[in-house]
Amino acid sequence: MILSAGYGTRLWPLTEDRTKPAIPILGKPLVGYVAEYLARNGCDEIIVNLHHRPESVRRALGDGSRFGVKLHYVQEPEILGTSGAVDNARDLLDGDTFVVVNGKIITDIHLGAAFETHRRTRALATLVLLPNVACERFSIVETTDGFLSGFGGMPVKGAFKDSDPPLMFTGIQILERRIFDYIPRGVFSHSVTDVYPQAMAKGEKIAVHVANENWYELSTIQRYLDISLLLLARSGKSVTTGAGCDIAGNAELSESILWDNVVIESGARVKGAVLADNVRVREGDVIENAAVVCAALIEGKPPPPKALKGEIRGDNFVVPLTQ
Repeated sequence: MILSAGYGTRLWPLTEDRTKPAIPILGKPLVGYVAEYLARNGCDEIIVNLHHRPESVRRALGDGSRFGVKLHYVQEPEILGTSGAVDNARDLLDGDTFVVVNGKIITDIHLGAAFETHRRTRALATLVLLPNVACERFSIVETTDGFLSGFGGMPVKGAFKDSDPPLMFTGIQILERRIFDYIPRGVFSHSVTDVYPQAMAKGEKIAVHVANENWYELSTIQRYLDISLLLLARSGKSVTTGAGCDIAGNAELSESILWDNVVIESGARVKGAVLADNVRVREGDVIENAAVVCAALIEGKPPPPKALKGEIRGDNFVVPLTQ
């Protein structure tokens, strides 16, 4: 199951007309990377939950065939949280051990090795973790002898030795069917607060598998830009353009991500930017360290909580990334 129902408020305004997993990454929807990852690891039948802008995910994934999978869509009339989403799809998850993956990641973590941990420990669930060497703002996962013991707050740089960094959850988990014994029916619930603590209190074991492969999480505009540029750099590029883009020969363009039908006029300068569909950068304009969408897209719509502030500049709505 791929979790794709979230609003993606920290990526707004890029998520005004699409959900977070449907945003393009180098010509492919983010959720497409997750579908391909599961297909490579032997999961060829996948459930995708929908809520915010559901048509954007359906449009991005279709029937799943181009990503090597068969898809089942499950609609959430109200957002249900990470474990509420699983409960909403329980009829489709009946029977076998199953995998739940967050729809906002790109990774090559070896899922087969995580399954080996899961089978060996005979756990109710196995969480795939990574060392958080940079002490980024991901909740600390506390473990004892290979099993989950609790969840902590955010790590503080300097509080951990380089040889013993905190662990963080990757958004990949392997679950047994009996997890439904601990998920409340038909209501909002989160795995880390409403399910795992109660299961552990009743004697269930939640195993952890600590991976060391590549993993990227794209939950903010800055992370989206940085990771896109990192992936681009592997092919020696610093710019990617979507379909129908028109860039004047004397425009300056570097370290930027352009979606579809973007126009950059003569003498304009764009650096360190994300330009969404149909954005036009006028002659002589300068866009640096910013995300830009058409102003008409967000006209009359207040920014959601956690969103960065922006301003109208002509036909564009510009969100500086240095806030």
